[in-house]
Amino acid sequence: MDRNGHREVTEVPFRPSVGAPPGAAVLDFPGLAARARSHGLDVHAPMRLAFHQLITVRSGALRCSVDFTEYELTEGGWMWVRPGQIHQFRSDLGAAEGAAVLFPPGYLGAATAAAARLDRPAPRSPLMVPEGADAEAVRGVLDLLENERRTVSGPLEAHIEVVRHLVAVLVLRLAHLPGAQGGETAGGEAFRRFQRAVERDYTRTHRVEDYAARLGYSVRTLTRATRATVGCGAKRFIDDRVLLEAKRLLVHTDLSATAIGERLGFPDATVFTKFFRRRSGETPAGFRARASHARR
Repeated sequence: MDRNGHREVTEVPFRPSVGAPPGAAVLDFPGLAARARSHGLDVHAPMRLAFHQLITVRSGALRCSVDFTEYELTEGGWMWVRPGQIHQFRSDLGAAEGAAVLFPPGYLGAATAAAARLDRPAPRSPLMVPEGADAEAVRGVLDLLENERRTVSGPLEAHIEVVRHLVAVLVLRLAHLPGAQGGETAGGEAFRRFQRAVERDYTRTHRVEDYAARLGYSVRTLTRATRATVGCGAKRFIDDRVLLEAKRLLVHTDLSATAIGERLGFPDATVFTKFFRRRSGETPAGFRARASHARR
């Protein structure tokens, strides 16, 4: 706890599992909990991950939160937590049986990263539920991956590359499930460029007009592309990203609301407070107090 009574988020870098070959970590849920303990972490604490974490449930159910939204992962479902997101297990890992695949940015080749769209901001929902042939294909790749991790045979270099290629296949399969990218193809290149620009510049400007001018589109084009892709206008998309970061900072740092507003590009604390109240229905202080109480 910090002096405001809320839990500081743990920044978690990617570290190889003790005694395991370098590269991706492939773990069952008891192994995931043991890995956290070996690194001095509470597996149920909120964590900002510096790596990709793919989680699937084979039986039972698992409640998690990603960036303040709660999800339930049930049999056959997958959750993809991206670097920079805040993740927390909200139920006992022992209540479900499943697997987790962890890998750092840069682990996969450039062609795979591009095809899987790893360079783009995370979709709005981290959940995916493969069905039919897709489910069989994903399950088959995971089985091969787990088997390879259990039975290291032959040269270590060959084993490391086999794991890397299997992770690449898994990532590509999941990235191209129906709806996995939040329908982003509907908005095409205009939305993709806008999304990247917002991720880069949301602390500098909150005006659609500024993004339109920098990208060479009209405001109308950006608004249509954003609405076609994620179901809201361009201004709402920018504000959602600002609000998310404000919540992250309120819950997981002891920065004052004034300092947070300044960091996010607001001219003063009053403007930030009005924005936060309008978008969330409560003041920054009220949100911080409620979030702190919920995590005790």
